Amino acid sequence: MIRVIIIGFIAGIVARFLSPGPNNPSGFILTTVLGIAGAFLATFIGQAIGHYGPEQGAGFITATIGALVVLFIWNRLVAARVIPDIGNK
Repeated sequence: MIRVIIIGFIAGIVARFLSPGPNNPSGFILTTVLGIAGAFLATFIGQAIGHYGPEQGAGFITATIGALVVLFIWNRLVAARVIPDIGNK
């Protein structure tokens, strides 16, 4: 679990640089939290399809892809005004 958090932290930072568009979500903490969520998402999906064992977590590349997916969903929810844009107060 700690491994997934650390990899998710790094993947969130990388995903922020790879993600096009405005800097939403802004802020270091929110970006890394979304990266950690992406790593957990990648781990969950990987374990569900049998790619990872019960004690394995997502690797760096898969966690980065998961972070990009979570970041994309976040940006779509902000664009649709389902959730408020925390960066523009």
